[in-house]
Amino acid sequence: QAQLVESGGGLVQAGGALRLSCAASGSVFSTVTMAWYRQTPGKQRELVAQITAGGRTSYADYVKGRFTISRDKVKNMMYLEMNSMRHEDTAVYYCSAPFYDSWGQGTQVTVTS
Repeated sequence: QAQLVESGGGLVQAGGALRLSCAASGSVFSTVTMAWYRQTPGKQRELVAQITAGGRTSYADYVKGRFTISRDKVKNMMYLEMNSMRHEDTAVYYCSAPFYDSWGQGTQVTVTS
C-alpha cells in the first residue's frame, strides 16, 4: 500500500500561486490513478483533480484553467500547481490513491486578501 506525504502548503495572497507536492512510497504508485482532494471545516472532502496512470487529467470545474496536476513516475511524485488563487481555495489539501484508499496527512493552504 502506498504511503503518501504532502508538502508545499502555506500562506499565499489572492491571485498568487503555490505548488503542492506529494511523495509516494511503494512502486504501486505508478500503476494507479492519483488525486488531490481538499476539505474545509464543516464540509465534505471534495475532489480537486486527478491523473491516471497514463497521464490523463481531469479537474473540478472550480479549478479548471487555474490548477494543473502532474506526476513523475520515476520520482514517485505528484504535484498540484495552483495559480490565480482565490480565498475560496483555502482548505486542507490531501493527496490520495483512491484505489488503495490511501491518504496523506494533508497540508493547509490559506489564501489571504
